[in-house]
Amino acid sequence: MIVTKPRLILSATAVILSTVAVTGAGIHLASSLAKLDDSPKELIDEVWQIIDYQYVDATFNQVDWQAVREDYLERSYTDPEEVYDAIREMLEQLGDPYTRFMDPQELENMKIDTSGELTGVGIQIAKDEETDNLIVIAPIEDTPAMKAGILSQDIITHIDGQSTEGISVNDAVQLIRGKPGTEVILTIQRGEAEIDFPITRARIEIHPVRARTEMSSVGEIGYIRLTTFSAQASQEMRSAIKDLEKQEVQGYILDLRSNPGGLLFASIEIARMWIPKGTIVSTVNRLGTKDRQKANRRALTDKPLVVLVDGGSASASEILSGALQDNQRALLVGTRTFGKGLVQSVRRLRDGSGLAVTIAKYLTPSGQDIHKEGIAPDIVSELTEEERTELQRDRTQIGTVKDPQFARAMEVLTEKIRERRG
Repeated sequence: MIVTKPRLILSATAVILSTVAVTGAGIHLASSLAKLDDSPKELIDEVWQIIDYQYVDATFNQVDWQAVREDYLERSYTDPEEVYDAIREMLEQLGDPYTRFMDPQELENMKIDTSGELTGVGIQIAKDEETDNLIVIAPIEDTPAMKAGILSQDIITHIDGQSTEGISVNDAVQLIRGKPGTEVILTIQRGEAEIDFPITRARIEIHPVRARTEMSSVGEIGYIRLTTFSAQASQEMRSAIKDLEKQEVQGYILDLRSNPGGLLFASIEIARMWIPKGTIVSTVNRLGTKDRQKANRRALTDKPLVVLVDGGSASASEILSGALQDNQRALLVGTRTFGKGLVQSVRRLRDGSGLAVTIAKYLTPSGQDIHKEGIAPDIVSELTEEERTELQRDRTQIGTVKDPQFARAMEVLTEKIRERRG
């Protein structure tokens, strides 16, 4: 069997239209375990062995993992769906919503994102580990979900009238996805209110980076909004910074609000564009082995930087913002980030299905484990419900002086620029 190294992803769990890359069908198997041949159980054993070899928690959530193998291999299976259901049931015992099985269609759905063209409504969702609610991590910029008014942290209570109570993220994804031009109704709980949002599915082309200049009292500043850490993100970010440098901007605002994450390598590459030296992130596997990624002295600019974050800034966004904050390269303005500090590897399995498995946790340069905690901004700037609604109604106001958080970031950046000038 050919062994290939899969890319790592840091998306905020089981996402609709998630960014992911699968780079091969080969897997590492624990050498002490025999492989089952010519049996539907072969797939179950393959999944079991990947978890046994790679899963971040060596106690497997205090579960006797060997007994789990024996249990599921003793059962009889008559069709692939039974096998898939058994695998999902087996993985649920780990208590980790980020480790999940994908049937072949679900895996293909996840791969679409790397091409930059998506089909769907454009939201990323997860299960709240404490309440079991189906929550919106973030709507993707300029997608039907965002235009309809879906917000980060919304609770999805019904999909086309069907309750989401007890539903898996996979099943929710299948209900929400569909052909372009068709409609899905998401019932959202927001505070005490429940609201129906009819959304028309569409084909979506995503460019993760948008940049422009804004005039301030200290000259022009560069504004860069990064919406996802896709395969195109680092290339587009590099082009944006170089173009703004040619325009001789005096400083930068990097907007990571509602950015749910994506590819690990993209966050590291982008951090290197801002940080000249120092640690960017450390990943720690279950053996305690630490892999430290560092800056490479190839930063594209040293000008003052302010980063906007909020509760929809997750995973790879937290790696980047944590690196910038801990290295004292930038000040963070906004609200506390989402709090996802786990790394997944995605494997293609022998029948074309896939497995996302949590293989490590990551730490910020200062050694902070932000999982379930998030990163606190240096300067808190919260939006009122009225302000959020207004920005949601008119997305063109985001990143302008009519955006209160952007306006606060401008104040902070202006002060930093003046301090630098002495």
